[in-house]
Amino acid sequence: MPVHKSGHVLMRAATSWWHMVRLGAVLLVIAGSPSTYNRASSATISRHIYTGTWQVLPWFTLLSALVSLVLIRIVLVTALSYGLSQYALEMVVRVLVLELIPLSAAMFVALRAGLSFNAGNELPAVRWMDAGELRDDLVPQVIASAFSVVNLAMVSSVIVLVLAYVNVYGMSPWGLVDYTRTVGRVFDPVVSIGFALKTILFGLAVAVIPTAAILEPRPAAFDLSSTVQPGAIRLLFVLVLIEAGSLAVKYL
Repeated sequence: MPVHKSGHVLMRAATSWWHMVRLGAVLLVIAGSPSTYNRASSATISRHIYTGTWQVLPWFTLLSALVSLVLIRIVLVTALSYGLSQYALEMVVRVLVLELIPLSAAMFVALRAGLSFNAGNELPAVRWMDAGELRDDLVPQVIASAFSVVNLAMVSSVIVLVLAYVNVYGMSPWGLVDYTRTVGRVFDPVVSIGFALKTILFGLAVAVIPTAAILEPRPAAFDLSSTVQPGAIRLLFVLVLIEAGSLAVKYL
């Protein structure tokens, strides 16, 4: 690739990332402003939360419970075959609750935003919206998307913890002491704060990046027929980066 073309590609990438960061900062400031939450905007936010969370919560919870049940059985059987059954419950909590559930919730909400990526490609260029338009049109969607990721992750994590107990101890209440001790050892204060922070960052990424991709002005030569959307690639990169950073902090 010629040097001038490489420089042009890098400049476009840097401009695109700056647009995303700038829009995300503006949206977060508006979302944190008390004046945003008047009666009309609260009703709009509630409607978006209902559409983005409560309508899909039963299906996502059922799907994650079924997949988690299969993974729990695999981990338990494998640990038992190697004589490591005492570590099986801790492994289930660390792998499923701490890592897979938040990431799967973020990916699920991101897939629901896939039509937004495609809709954004139909716009040749979108002007920078003023604060009023952002507050009325975009901030409710951003808040609802972030809330959806956090809510789906938390509800699914509780259900997985219940399934893990039932699979290890059955329906007997006598395993509660050992179970709470094991789970408490996993969820020490540092890990708990990291888990909450990672889930919130997942929610913010899923909420902001699709919106930035829609509003980003596109050059005239932008290929609308491309099946690989830059916003989707950027979102995947950010999610992987957050997950990798979380793993590095906890285990390195």
